[in-house]
Amino acid sequence: MISHSARLRAKIELALPAFHSRTRVLWSSPELKALYPEYLIMMHTLIRATVPLMETAIEESARLAGSDPVAAGVLAYLDKHVREERGHDEWLRQDLAALGRDPDEPLRRMPMTTVADLVGGQYYWVRHYHPVCLLGHVAVLEGYPPDPRLVDHVEELTGFPRTAMRTLIRHAALDVRHRDELMAAIDALPLTPTHTVAMGVSALHTVRGMAAVLEELLAVEVAHG
Repeated sequence: MISHSARLRAKIELALPAFHSRTRVLWSSPELKALYPEYLIMMHTLIRATVPLMETAIEESARLAGSDPVAAGVLAYLDKHVREERGHDEWLRQDLAALGRDPDEPLRRMPMTTVADLVGGQYYWVRHYHPVCLLGHVAVLEGYPPDPRLVDHVEELTGFPRTAMRTLIRHAALDVRHRDELMAAIDALPLTPTHTVAMGVSALHTVRGMAAVLEELLAVEVAHG
């Protein structure tokens, strides 16, 4: 019998080609030197929402946990995992500083509409449906770690120092463990078909949303140094 986590990953992988096509355009772009700082700024707007979103799911899970064993399991997983996510937005500020950019620039920029759509859907589902939805979102964001060789490629194509790539370097290592812990947590939950559908819908929303974010990023007019 196929596990819940394997079923979720199978759904995600059906939608990944559209996202991967955009990542290939980004990382092979002749304009990568100009696009990379914009990528860091975009990622800051996305990652700085991670902990507040998890805290919202923790609050909602705690409210339901007394009578909902799935919510109780989500609470146990997120209560541990949220501590490991703190400070990741600071890595992006450090990456920007290593490029000579103002690390506060992401805080002054209005986040892209696609980022707001991506994160906003999760808030709605967590608050107004069930916090298990968030696990589908996390399964996409942490379930497919960047290839460690990507750092060498970016360094070669841009000439930027590796100190400006600490987010890529750290996530390439950390997300392997985070993925495995999440998959184990999902398989430990007493999920019903309703829960598995909810996680799948949330995950597919995130894949489509991330593809749209990259599409918007690639359309941004970047300044050439």
